[in-house]
Amino acid sequence: MLVLTEVSRQQQWLFDNNKQSIEDRIVSLSQPHIRPIVRGKAGKSVERRAKLSASCFEGYVFLDRISWDNFNESGDLKAQVEADHSFTGYYPESVHADRIYRTRENRAWCKEKGIRISGPPLGRPPANVSKEKKKQAKQDEKIRQAIEGKFGQGKQRFSLNLVMTKLENTSRTAIAITFLVMNLSTWWRRVFCVFLGGSGKTMPVLGFQIICAYISLKMRQEKLIFNSD
Repeated sequence: MLVLTEVSRQQQWLFDNNKQSIEDRIVSLSQPHIRPIVRGKAGKSVERRAKLSASCFEGYVFLDRISWDNFNESGDLKAQVEADHSFTGYYPESVHADRIYRTRENRAWCKEKGIRISGPPLGRPPANVSKEKKKQAKQDEKIRQAIEGKFGQGKQRFSLNLVMTKLENTSRTAIAITFLVMNLSTWWRRVFCVFLGGSGKTMPVLGFQIICAYISLKMRQEKLIFNSD
């Protein structure tokens, strides 16, 4: 009843003021915390799900921010780098981020901290680019694809895009558990690599793949249990 009352108030305000949008507009009665986020993607210009901000360090992915409202990811770069500094004790040599993170403010802040940020400089691109810079740009983009691959792995193997919980706090928990299981899968894979490498014996590639597939299946089953609530 409270949600219905708020929906009625919002619709009445839109009608009285001849407006097309209102702050914190409710679009779902069962999930009133969800907000439509315009993403401009092909086939789905508007999404109604949580927006995530994550970082990747040495193969492990860290969930830095979960929000049901639309936000600019560029404002999270400083906090993410500082969190990495608190975790490792030093600032990274370079930061590989999407174009939206490469603002003037973030570039100046990274330069102050002695951090190289990936991507071309602002302004008109130079007429002639050296082979070293082209090679560096290609390598930076290759490194940045790691975080894109993590999102793809979460959606395809760990059902990140099939969160079935309804409440805001349970949805946040399900998303956080997904990233936890992804990191556990990475850790298990490295443990087996160390174990096999240090045993002095070789194992067929097929047998190793079967072991990894079995572990991933067990991890996925555990994850699905959490999401079935």
